[in-house]
Amino acid sequence: MRSGEVKRRTNETDIAVKLVLDGTGKAEIATGVGFFDHMLDLFARHSLIDTSITVKGDTHIDDHHSVEDAGIALGEALRQALGDKKGIRRYADVHLPMDETLTRVAVDVSGRPFLVFRTLFKAEKIGSFDTELVREFFQAFAMNAGITLHVETLYGDNAHHIAESCFKGLARALRQALEVDPREGGRVPSTKGAL
Repeated sequence: MRSGEVKRRTNETDIAVKLVLDGTGKAEIATGVGFFDHMLDLFARHSLIDTSITVKGDTHIDDHHSVEDAGIALGEALRQALGDKKGIRRYADVHLPMDETLTRVAVDVSGRPFLVFRTLFKAEKIGSFDTELVREFFQAFAMNAGITLHVETLYGDNAHHIAESCFKGLARALRQALEVDPREGGRVPSTKGAL
């Protein structure tokens, strides 16, 4: 079973994460940040990665540490669950429509972390959630998962729809990239022999 479990504790956050890559999209999410819980629930459902995460953070200051550190822990758990990456498809991309919004997400499960994030929000907040934290999550997640991740919103107006298209796009791209390809025969999908 491809699974990962991470506990991360700092002076700002206390986080526990469990992931099962070959799941059904079951989600147990409690970060203390309502909109972020919604995004992670969408992530689990559309990636089919069973996702359990609890975050106790210093939200009396703001949501930044909780969101960023959750990205770190989720990325670490994903990297752990992937192991040697044998047999995975590795690459995937998706165009994700969300009403008036269209976002393109492309991923390479390469072991080489990099983020290109070309998404602009016309509003600074979605409810009480700072929209700049969407990028912070993606940055922390990509760096700690060891993936190359490109996220670009081609057009859109509503900040909620833009954020949702980014998270659903990530989920759908990962669902494809992490899938075991029977034609690979258990090989690492790289001419180098390792990722």
